[in-house]
Amino acid sequence: MFSTRQELVRLLAMKSFRLGDFKLSSGGRSDYYIDCRTTTLDARGAQLTGQVFFEEIQQRGWKADAIGGLTMGADPIVVAVAVTSGKLNGFLVRKAEKQHGTGQRIEGYREKGARVVIVDDVCTTGASTVEAIAAAREFGFEVVGTMCLVEREEAGGRVNVEKAAAPAPFVAVFTAGDVRREHLAVNEESSLVVGRRSSAREY
Repeated sequence: MFSTRQELVRLLAMKSFRLGDFKLSSGGRSDYYIDCRTTTLDARGAQLTGQVFFEEIQQRGWKADAIGGLTMGADPIVVAVAVTSGKLNGFLVRKAEKQHGTGQRIEGYREKGARVVIVDDVCTTGASTVEAIAAAREFGFEVVGTMCLVEREEAGGRVNVEKAAAPAPFVAVFTAGDVRREHLAVNEESSLVVGRRSSAREY
């Protein structure tokens, strides 16, 4: 029986992780690519994401009023956590102020002075998270914590986010290494199953 976290990392390994030669948005290259949205927008994946993030926030005692992040990597996470918690409100940070209406950059929950957690799906350089932290503070939120679903452990992402978020802590639910190991384990299990079926047919 898998725990919620184990089921989520397995889903990420199966749906979001690919090995190969990829060019990253940061300009670098990598032997793997991870697209968390194929998991966070999956029906079961959204449930698991909401549960894991909300449990982490509760365990850390952040006493947050809302959760938000830069569109669009954060969008599914924000909605999942808001729905799961039933009490954490959601907000989204536009990449630029909209050019019509009120011209606001923060959409959704907008209570100045509120305690908020900034989230993102993947942290590579941390630029999206850093931008969301700055926008949240500029609006008048108090940032009490920052979280990402998967930390790539490269390009200085953790250092950049920790520096921008201080004194608020930064938490990665999983590292890319966690997802890679699970991806390889799932593939190995699949190969063993196929092998057993082939042997059975031979007999």
